[in-house]
Formats: sequence, C-alpha cells, structure tokens
Amino acid sequence: MKAEKLLEYMESKNYKPSTSNFMAKTLEKPPKEIRKALEVLEDEDLVYRTKNWKWHLPKKDELIGEIRFIRSGRKSFVTSFSGKEALVEVADTLWALNGDKVLIKTFNVEGDELQHAKVIKILKRTLKTIVGVYRAQGTNFGYIVPDDTKIVYEFRVSGDDSMNASSGEKVVGEIVQYPNENSEGMAKITAILGRSNSHTVDIPSVLAKYQLPAPGEFPSMVLKEVRNLSKRITKKELNGRKSFIGKKIFTIDGEDSKDFDDAVSIDTLPNGNYVLGVHIADVSHYVKAGSAMDKEAFKRGTSVYLLSTVVSMLPFELSNDLCSLVEGKDRLTVSVEMEIDEYGRVVRKEFSRSVIRSVKRLTYKKVRMLLEEPNEELENEIGFLRTDLENMAKLAHTLKTSRLGRGAIEFESNDIKVILSKSGEVEDIVLRKQSISEAIIEEFMILANEAVAEIFDIQDSPFIYRVHNRPDPEALTKLSEYLKVIDLKFKITENVQPILLQRVLEQIRGHPLESVIQRLIVRSMKKAIYSETNVGHFGLASLNYTHFTSPIRRYPDLVVHRLLKAYIDKKEFEKKEVRKHMEILPLVARQSSKREIIADQAERDLIALKKIEYMQNHIGEILDVVITDVTDFGMFVEIPEKAISGLIHISSLDDYYVYNQKLNQLVGERKGKIFRLGDKIKAKVISVDKGRGLIDFNVEGNESGRKRKNKNNKQVKKNRGTSKRRPNNGGKRKGMH
Repeated sequence: MKAEKLLEYMESKNYKPSTSNFMAKTLEKPPKEIRKALEVLEDEDLVYRTKNWKWHLPKKDELIGEIRFIRSGRKSFVTSFSGKEALVEVADTLWALNGDKVLIKTFNVEGDELQHAKVIKILKRTLKTIVGVYRAQGTNFGYIVPDDTKIVYEFRVSGDDSMNASSGEKVVGEIVQYPNENSEGMAKITAILGRSNSHTVDIPSVLAKYQLPAPGEFPSMVLKEVRNLSKRITKKELNGRKSFIGKKIFTIDGEDSKDFDDAVSIDTLPNGNYVLGVHIADVSHYVKAGSAMDKEAFKRGTSVYLLSTVVSMLPFELSNDLCSLVEGKDRLTVSVEMEIDEYGRVVRKEFSRSVIRSVKRLTYKKVRMLLEEPNEELENEIGFLRTDLENMAKLAHTLKTSRLGRGAIEFESNDIKVILSKSGEVEDIVLRKQSISEAIIEEFMILANEAVAEIFDIQDSPFIYRVHNRPDPEALTKLSEYLKVIDLKFKITENVQPILLQRVLEQIRGHPLESVIQRLIVRSMKKAIYSETNVGHFGLASLNYTHFTSPIRRYPDLVVHRLLKAYIDKKEFEKKEVRKHMEILPLVARQSSKREIIADQAERDLIALKKIEYMQNHIGEILDVVITDVTDFGMFVEIPEKAISGLIHISSLDDYYVYNQKLNQLVGERKGKIFRLGDKIKAKVISVDKGRGLIDFNVEGNESGRKRKNKNNKQVKKNRGTSKRRPNNGGKRKGMH
C-alpha cells in the first residue's frame, strides 16, 4: 500500500488512533505493507506512534520534527521534514536533547514573524552516548561535561561507573538515564580516550560522538566475503565487456588519495567534436545486492574522511585494490562515452560494461604544473599526455561556460586544508583553491552524472536522483537583508532563479565578506539530497542529476550502477523489477541522505577542533580579521586566509556601544566609533577553549572602527553622561550563532 493512500485513510473522519495490525485488518492489506507505509510517513514527520503502539496524526497546531539547539545551547529550533520551523526556548524543551525527534505545540508571539513552540512529547531519543570531559566530584561520583555545546545538560557518573577516570580526561559515556523533571541525566563511562587537551583524542572523540566504526573495522561476514573474492579477472568476467585496454586512459586525483574510482579519456573527431570517456570502477560486480558487504555499505551510506584517517564504506581490499583503478592493472569498469560539440552539448552518448588499464596515475598538482608551469622532469614523466590534457582543459572550459550560461551557481572553493606534522599535530591551515586540474575532473563528473540521470528520466524508469530544491523564501529574505547592509541590492524573490544568485557571487568577487556571503547563500538553499522522485538540481540548474561517479565511497552510486547495467543489458525493466525498485529506492534515498549528513557533521567537527588547536599556538598574536556579523553582545570576526572565526565581546570594547540592528553595526556612545559588517580590523587572540570550541579576540589599535560623522562630515560628539547600552531603532535582539 502506498504511503499517500494510507495517509488519506488516517486523515479521514472515521480514523481513530490504531495499531498497524488493526489498520491492516480494517483495510484488508498485509501487515507488512502497512508497516512499510507507516515507516515512510514517520520518516516524513507526518505521523507518530505512542507507547501503546497506536499511530497518531499531529493536530493543526502541532508539528513533528527534529530539535536542534544553537551553538550556545540557549535556544533551539524544531524543523520538520517539510521544512517548517519553530523556535523553542530552553524552558519549553521538556528535557529534549539535540537531535531528538519531538512533537511540539506551536503558537505565535506578537511582534515576531517566526513561529514559537513548546515540546509536548519526546518521540525518539537519538543520542545514546555522550562524549566529553570527566570532572570528578570527590571520590564517589563525577560529571561528563559534553563536548557538544548544543547538549545543555551534564551527565552524572557514579563512582562504580567511572572506570577510575581522572578529572580532565576525555571519556565516552553510555546514557543510562535521560534528564527529566525529577532527576538529572546519568551515564556510565565505557571508554577513556586520553587527556582532553591532547590532539590524539580528536579523531576518537569524533568517531564516538557520531557512533562511527573504527577505521578498517568490518563485521566478520563482510571480511569473509572479501577473502572469497578472486584477485584476478577471469575470461568469463570479460564476456560482454567493451575493452579499452591500449587507450590512453588515466586517473587524476589528490596526492594523498588511495582509492581511484574514476578515470578519463579524450579523443577528437574529424568534425571537431570531442569524445569524452568517463570510466568508473564497477564496484557492483563485486558487491552483490543483499550480500553482507552490500548490507554493511547500505548501513554506512558513505565513507567518512577525517583528515588522514578514513572510515571507508567498503573494506580496503576493495576500495584500495580490486576496485581501485590503479596504474597498469586491468580493472572492470562501467563507461560513459559522450560526443560533445563546440557549444558543450552532448550530441551522442553510449554506455557499456567495460575493462580498462590506466596508463598513468596523475595528481592534480602535476597536471596543473604541466599545463601552466612545466619543467623537464615533468615532461619526461607525463609529457606523453600533454595533448590529451590540453584538450581536456579546453573541453572543461567549454562545459563550464555552458553550465554557467544556463544559470548554474559557481562557488569559489574555500575548502580548508589542515597540514599535520608527522606526530599528528596541526602545523598550518590554508585555503585550498581549485586549479585547472580539479576543474577538469569536476566538469567531467557532472556531465557523466547528468548523462546517466537523463536516460532514466526520459524512460520514466525507477531511479535514484540527486535533487536540490529551491531555496526557502524566509532564508532568501534574510540573505537579501544582509546584502543590503553592505550596499549590495538584489531583489531576491520566492521564485528566484539560480542565475540571480550567480550574479550575486560575481558582484562580491574580492569583497572582504566574499567567503561569508558564499556560506550564507549555501545556507539559504536547501540541502541536496537523494530521492526516487526527480525535481531537478537547483544549484546546477540541471533538469536531471544523479551520483554515478563514486561507487567506492557512496552507496547511491553503487545502486545507480546496478540500475545502469540492467539498462545496458535489457534497455528496460520488467514490471516485477519496477515494483521491486519502487519499494527499495525510497529506502536507499532516505538512508543515504541521513548518512551523508552525519558524515558531513563529523568531518566539520574535526576541522573545527583542528582550527582551535591551531589557534592555541597563536594566543597573544595580533591578526588581520574581517567583521562577519554584528550582534547586541559583540562582533564575530574571521581570519580570511584561514577561515577561522571568533568573537569580540562587547564588554571588551573601549566604549559603551549601541547595537543598530537595522544597519547591523555597533556605535560608540562617547567616541563615535562604528563597527560594521565587512570592516577590516586588527584583533588580538585572547583565549581559546577547545572543549567548548570558542575563540575570543580583542580589538587592537586605535585605528580600528570608523568614526561616526554628521551631515557636515564632522565627527559627532556625544555626552559622556550615560553608561547604558540602549537598544536602537526599537529592533529585536539578534539570537546567538
């Protein structure tokens, strides 16, 4: 039974909260069908189940969603699957923890456009363990102070459950009792990671926080299957495969990469068109649907990259060997060959099961140097690929121009590279800029993903898409207001097209707040997810998009390979297969989207820890920073070349300051200084708190800030008779970040 039909039944006047078995009996449907439909509705926050196993619909003024606290823990927001959101004050959270699924009752507050709410039921506890610093209270008990500032409660640990942890040690605790109105939260320590200020506990802390397996750790059944795989390609395995052995096919990856799942080739035709080949490791040949490897890959969803450590989706024997397109080795692949004209249009495409032998393992650095600053040593090593690489660079430029022309949004790369010493300590943090070599691979992979998605969309066959919905109107309004403050006026409406946001990005090139505005634009847009329903990809301005190019590290790509190979073999699905895929693909999409979010959060958390570690070695230094946000309690600033942020608290400034919410600035009462968005100032690093993830700065130097001027361009003099920070413009106070 389809979830939509079951929802219609539950919304009817005759429906009373019932168990799944009662519904199955009433509707004369198999209980399994009803349970699966209820799972879909529950995942989409449309129904909830109580302790008596009866299923309910939320009332008109109720909402189901996930509760997320802001960084300070002072406020929280509940967001439903549909995107609806409400603010919940800490006093109204009913002891919910960050990430819990809750039922809330909504209400309006006069003067506030945002809907408010209070939690009336905690539906699902998502937090099972707690990671933090142990603080002993005598010999009988202690507390775990969570690393995550969004977790607002400490957890008590009895002496018997402390594993003899010492005060100041980083520990992992299993929650044995959640906090409630009658009792504080209780935990039992299950692991001691080490001293909290040591860099060696960072990765174990992130692994424990997100309940990720140890690198290289897999269930015994998975390892058994891996051991049974043949290390050689047999003649039988080559049957029906197109051989590209002997062609100039090669990989281009980062210097530290260990798994190579994509290779490329290029040819020119007499008509001037290019034939681009994108060859992807045939992981699905080894990972069969329903196998132990497949089930574990589904469970993990994606590989997690924690700097030099990888929690891989598949065992290393597959990711780094059998399925890795290593130089000089025959490897099974799935290939897409696309003929592309001078305007970047794909005029012909062909898909095939294939076998390749990579002629060279190239790195982004070597490709860039060969194309931009070659030397004799490099020419001798990879000069035989120069013509191919030059043609690839030209084609990538054409494809990018075409993509931007249709309205795709192009962000300047501001990824962070953390440089570690041999002992694992942070030596430096630098911004990673995209070079021509990375642009080549990015454009080719986008094109291959679109080519695969298009054939399934045209056929209207079951498929898993990578979709990106239109931005949230409220988020766009906030973005528009932010841009107005820095004199960038764009009318951003609910029906905004991606090309307008691209124009915003072009306008801010070189602006001190460029990276901040980029992040705001990203936040204003909804997150790209996996879906069995194609709604297009807003950011890429693409009608059809999927993930096909990384089956070693992403489960959806593995599933797409299975679907594509079935298409190559038969061109269409039988009705039985259609029904099977329609049942499976929604589950794959939801699980993969969830696991991707967890992986992203884990990777960001580790980077944040390393930024804090880096700044611990720079306390007392005076640095150039940019004001990225102004609030009633101070200013957030960023070190541009490091993308490291911190706070200048208003109490540390040399005057009494008024917060002007409309103009997003602080104005000095006596001296007339003004601090506003985009100002470049000098600031001293005062303190760093790794446990709480906080960096504090002080303004340094008398030249900081702007002087307030009157109409005659003279400095405004203020009375010195008041020391109060008065609210300005009758504006509302801005919330903590």
